Amino acid sequence: MIDKIVSSPLEALADLRDGATVMIGGFGTAGQPHELIDALIDTGARDLVIVNNNAGNGDTGLAKLLALKRVRKIICSFPRQADSHHFDALYRAGEIELELVPQGNLAERIRAAGAGIGGFFTPTGYGTALAEGKETREINGRHYVLESPLHADYALIKAERGDRWGNLTYRMTARNFGPVMAMAARTTIATVHEVVELGQLDPEAVVTPGLFVQRIVLIDRVATAAGGFKQAA
Repeated sequence: MIDKIVSSPLEALADLRDGATVMIGGFGTAGQPHELIDALIDTGARDLVIVNNNAGNGDTGLAKLLALKRVRKIICSFPRQADSHHFDALYRAGEIELELVPQGNLAERIRAAGAGIGGFFTPTGYGTALAEGKETREINGRHYVLESPLHADYALIKAERGDRWGNLTYRMTARNFGPVMAMAARTTIATVHEVVELGQLDPEAVVTPGLFVQRIVLIDRVATAAGGFKQAA
């Protein structure tokens, strides 16, 4: 019987090792899998490459992971915000590598990895420092830059509902990077607020098929607000 539900975030990340490339879903804090990030910190893994929309906020979650100096490189679109002081300090000290990627390119590079595309040409970034060292081409009178797909060892994402096969639905804007990241990683781990029986999810509403999900963690919505999680039955 296929059952991808695991009892806790830490159990879901038990096989993550130093040097892993980890995609973390979320647009800012919307759709960010907070419990999985905390579990990632608890694993003690180091020398990580993180793919995320930004470089952490305040002193918790991804920002805490950075502050602990567990991240070797971050690939993101918005590394600097008013409360991204941990990234700023590390970057100025030369203690973290940054690969800055325009947001549309970031999403498409992740999508390309999941779709098996070897690369794509985009006009975004042409003529800037972001295009240095990359192949360029003129197509129909417009200049383009060749971008490569972005793969990961793990994708940590947040969904709304799921079943034991790993089929997922999302809640409004919390969907953001989750679906494309799930397809681009060798191991996708998703938190859900509700686990339903097989057949209860409308097939037309399933955004991420279970084919792309390896582990599911049930997170109680009330406990999330209190900083805890609910054990899966």
